[in-house]
Amino acid sequence: MSSYEDTYSYLERRIDSLKTNKTEIERIVDAEVFDKQTLLIIYDLMSKGYIDSIHYLISTGKEGNIFHTKDKDKKIYALKIFRSQTSTFKRILTYIEGDPRFRGITGSRKKIISAWASKEYRNLQRYFNNGIHVPKPIKCEKNCLLMEYIGDENKPAPQLKHAAINKPDIVYKKVLSFIVDGYKKANLVHGDMSEYNILYWKEEPILIDCGQALTTDHLNAKEFLVRDIRNINRFFENRNVETISEEIILEKTLCGEKKDAIY
Repeated sequence: MSSYEDTYSYLERRIDSLKTNKTEIERIVDAEVFDKQTLLIIYDLMSKGYIDSIHYLISTGKEGNIFHTKDKDKKIYALKIFRSQTSTFKRILTYIEGDPRFRGITGSRKKIISAWASKEYRNLQRYFNNGIHVPKPIKCEKNCLLMEYIGDENKPAPQLKHAAINKPDIVYKKVLSFIVDGYKKANLVHGDMSEYNILYWKEEPILIDCGQALTTDHLNAKEFLVRDIRNINRFFENRNVETISEEIILEKTLCGEKKDAIY
């Protein structure tokens, strides 16, 4: 490319060519997500071989949209693009400002969103490296996070809320391990764990949307831990699972012994 503008124009055409028969909603999503900075980041990811093509929108969340992508070997990945303009900015600031890993993060909205994307990437790394079932993080550049795709060629994995769960009692124990092992091994509290932030694929739950996860030394860690426990117990109680009491889960999680499991 001969210039910055040439690079931008080229990638804008390439992204647009990958999308056909777009609905009006999809066009609005494109306008919100594929701004000039994001297009150049995607171009960089393409140049480095992480992405060869972007196919379709998988989901739209509070902070960003997730797209189905492939590399040159046709392997599928999920690309999460955090929206710089329409993110729930005050909510993001609350979690970043209280996280000791992000002390001193100030500046423009785009800088804060980049820090948030980096936070999710690092949280996924922590979870993944400590055996918690999350999408494997691949690469993070500014507001773009590339990670493992959960699903098959035809469809992404459903949220737990919408999944047909064969053995809910077993799945409950696996989800409970996200809370307990996440705290004891990864030293993280998810902070927003629910049936909407867990995927279900091949009879396995997978924890997602980890951007707001807090380190266990965060001032509000216990409060969010209790909320996670209550959310999970409520969901499975509604599916006739005999759950473990909040008090016992909390006691065993906070006891400090990593081997002292309750599931």
